[in-house]
Amino acid sequence: MRYLTAGESHGPQLTAIIEGVPSNLPISVEAINEQLGRRQKGHGRGRRMQIEKDQVKILSGVRHGYTTGAPITLVVENKDWTHWQGIMSAEPVEGAEEKRRVSRPRPGHADLNGAIKYHQRDMRNILERSSARETTIRVAVGAVARQLLAAFGIRLGGQVLQINEVVAKREHVSLDELIARTEESPVRCLDKEAEQRMMAAIDKAKEDGDSLGGIVEVIVEGVPIGLGSHVQWDRKLDGRLAQAIMSIQAFKGVEIGIGFEAAGLAGSQVHDEIQWNEETGYSRKSNRAGGLEGGMTTGMPVVVRGVMKPIPTLYKPLMSVDIDSREAFSASIERSDSCAVPAASVVAEAVVAWEIAHAMCEKFPSDSMDDMVENVRQYRAYTEKF
Repeated sequence: MRYLTAGESHGPQLTAIIEGVPSNLPISVEAINEQLGRRQKGHGRGRRMQIEKDQVKILSGVRHGYTTGAPITLVVENKDWTHWQGIMSAEPVEGAEEKRRVSRPRPGHADLNGAIKYHQRDMRNILERSSARETTIRVAVGAVARQLLAAFGIRLGGQVLQINEVVAKREHVSLDELIARTEESPVRCLDKEAEQRMMAAIDKAKEDGDSLGGIVEVIVEGVPIGLGSHVQWDRKLDGRLAQAIMSIQAFKGVEIGIGFEAAGLAGSQVHDEIQWNEETGYSRKSNRAGGLEGGMTTGMPVVVRGVMKPIPTLYKPLMSVDIDSREAFSASIERSDSCAVPAASVVAEAVVAWEIAHAMCEKFPSDSMDDMVENVRQYRAYTEKF
């Protein structure tokens, strides 16, 4: 199972083509749109989210509500395209539209590196594709993956653990409670006291023309033992999850389970003791490994965290250099959020959902959901009796 995305931030649309989804999987457009709506929420979002009302169109691979086994094409239109048709035209343009080029790279963004790599004197050709607007279509792809996972009782949720210096108090709650409470929070945080301080910090950053980053966490429950593999480096599921998180725009770090905390602990405080009972088979007494050992799932919840840096587009821009004159200038300003960490939590859920669904299809390769469901049922029965 694989996918590709295409499209620019202010182009006509964002597109994804997904290949390898088994046939006869029920697909709900409403469920995809629900995830797209979740991505657009969050305290600290900018004016772009007031323009866009993201809705998916399925152009292939689904008929009468079920996948056919053919490639699935997803499209999300950019409503703001109406204001950018000349600037983003695929046809040559002259005059004012041509002059809307970007020559002042923003520190922390792809602008300068991409312009040098791809020989582009107009850095709009870089920033339009590198923009986090691309995560819109990845959330749609993740929503398809979630529907595949749901067929096997696999569910996931996410939360914000930190924004800037405000750290939420950890609460151990059920996944159902986590999902319900974070959906009610403007910053997707369980800790109400921290929520208020996070929102105040975001407001202050916006007032100062600055931006804030933070930490998000994704939890996946119901995953069978043995997804991924130890036999090759590129088949290790924890490695794939790490790459998926790091592929999200502005993410600079990832950890699984207790992650970096393990560096300061003895082995006896890190590893999870194994237990067995007749009803459920093998499990762990704790889950410090975050549901992954040796590149494979243990059957415990998968726990992944990612660190998002502050968005590099600032309304109080840092200094840069104009590539035309080589003179020092304040960097270019593109419309942006003061904090996108709550939205990034939804994106993190989407990319994790994809990797788990991908691993399921690798472990249980099937042309149809009918076969896949039976294969998973038999495998789970086997693992319980092992």
